[in-house]
Amino acid sequence: MDYSNYPPIPNLPSLNLPKVVIVGGGFAGLKLVLSLRNSGFQIILLDKNNYHQFQPLFYQVATAGLEPSAIAFPLRKIFHGASNMSFRMAEAENVDAKEKRLYTDIGYIDYDYLVLAMGADTNYFGAKNIEYYSSPMKTVSEALYIRNKIISNYERAITIPKMEDRKSLMNMVIVGGGPTGVELAGAMAELRNNVFPKDYPELSFKNMKVVLIEAGPKLLGAMSEQAQKHALKYLQDLGVEVFLSTRVLDYDGKVVSLAEKEPIQTQTLLWAAGIKPNHIAGFDPSQFAGNGRMLVNEFNQLIGSDGVYVLGDQCLLPEGDFPKGHPQVAQVAIQQARNLSKNLFKQKKGQALSPFKYKNHGSMATVGRKLAVVDLPFFSFQGALAWLTWLFVHLMAILGVKNKVFIFLDWSWNYLSFDPSLRLLIKPKYVRASERKELIEEKSSPD
Repeated sequence: MDYSNYPPIPNLPSLNLPKVVIVGGGFAGLKLVLSLRNSGFQIILLDKNNYHQFQPLFYQVATAGLEPSAIAFPLRKIFHGASNMSFRMAEAENVDAKEKRLYTDIGYIDYDYLVLAMGADTNYFGAKNIEYYSSPMKTVSEALYIRNKIISNYERAITIPKMEDRKSLMNMVIVGGGPTGVELAGAMAELRNNVFPKDYPELSFKNMKVVLIEAGPKLLGAMSEQAQKHALKYLQDLGVEVFLSTRVLDYDGKVVSLAEKEPIQTQTLLWAAGIKPNHIAGFDPSQFAGNGRMLVNEFNQLIGSDGVYVLGDQCLLPEGDFPKGHPQVAQVAIQQARNLSKNLFKQKKGQALSPFKYKNHGSMATVGRKLAVVDLPFFSFQGALAWLTWLFVHLMAILGVKNKVFIFLDWSWNYLSFDPSLRLLIKPKYVRASERKELIEEKSSPD
């Protein structure tokens, strides 16, 4: 694309301060923005959405446990009362590192420091059919789409007379044995066991399969062996069929083809098998690792580009215990952003910078009601206490008092009643302008 006649982003305030442009309002970008609030920098945050999304709870939106607004927080609200901060809803397209200029779909902006925190997207590993027919879960919109798809399938299934013809609508197949896949499989099994039979008494849920497929030999590969064994047992106790060391070969929208196993009929394939970093043009191929992550030094500065920093899922910093880079989890992104904010102040004062060192605070995953696994640096535990720990940690991490209250009330109701109340099939209705005009004229006609 020719950017020679590109205009600047309009209506940005002109402050006599070093300009920090942050691309991405995820965990890393948000933490950095909050750390630099009312500081001696001009902060400009760009994101393609005008809200922050709390990704660890996407699966609860997909399974009707939470409403989408409960895990989303408006980015502009963070900027209230901060004179040095601006937000623009835009998509970053290209960087001219020599000119220190970022091009977006709404214009360009010059920067003193550019921070790329664009996160990651779903990785289909080149499988085009799976990409076309399966359902990913990397945004609130995708989670809401899954909820609508599941409910729509059951509304359709109840109108089909033959049990054999209903199987593909009722079966759920989840691919990926990480925390997202495990949590999604557990939530779907609990819906099948306790909720759907009350909503659809005409259907036999003994015929509904919930299948979790993992290409590796174990679930939750990054967690302890104790956590892996308990997670597998919890899922099996809930009636989830777990296929380990199993590759998905293809999917045509109705049948999942597996390596060395019988195919599975389903119209709902939920893909949680991998992620790939979001890409931005303008950098040399040597600045990228083979998996698409951008190579940074110990200060999270992009190697070969002055003033450009990369955080979170998008960057790769081989060090010590992480020769292949840090895990692509929220804690890494948050800690990198915290360290970078300190270094920006140090750089401004001419002080020596502090290298990033990741402190592993532990990991956790919930499988179902009173079922979870927690790994802390010095010990692991499972069961009801782990479940309560998971609830508390995630509730405290949610932005906004209102969201915390709503989520607490939803969780309390779901626990007491075992009946999540958000099973609503809400679809946008698109009507072309010409059709809308005809409808209005028809209604206003005296005949």
